[in-house]
Amino acid sequence: MAEDKIKKLIEEIEKLSVLELNQLVKALEEKFGIQAMAAPGAAAAAPAEQPKEKTEEKAVVDLILKSAGDNKISVIKTVREIKPDLGLKDAKDLVESAPKVLLKEAKKEEAEEARKKLEAAGASVELK
Repeated sequence: MAEDKIKKLIEEIEKLSVLELNQLVKALEEKFGIQAMAAPGAAAAAPAEQPKEKTEEKAVVDLILKSAGDNKISVIKTVREIKPDLGLKDAKDLVESAPKVLLKEAKKEEAEEARKKLEAAGASVELK
């Protein structure tokens, strides 16, 4: 008997709009003095269940230095400009060990700007 009652309640709740569901949750919180919380896995699962409305390009990309080209010194200087935390030896090692990820999970605009600088210096790069 209780299972039928619960099934009917669930069916009624499924018919509610998002606004109505929000109002129901607030009313239950007030009535019973509780606070609704999402289940630990529910928040992570929710975005995967929603269909993607827009097929936008990635907002975050990796910038990969494929090769230094003919003007290695200029590329090393540019790498140090892009990554000022690298010392001269570290920048040189990075350029010589190409292909190598130069910027990991960088903003697309930042990666594009770095790509233009590196290509102007003679390097070949790739955005992923």
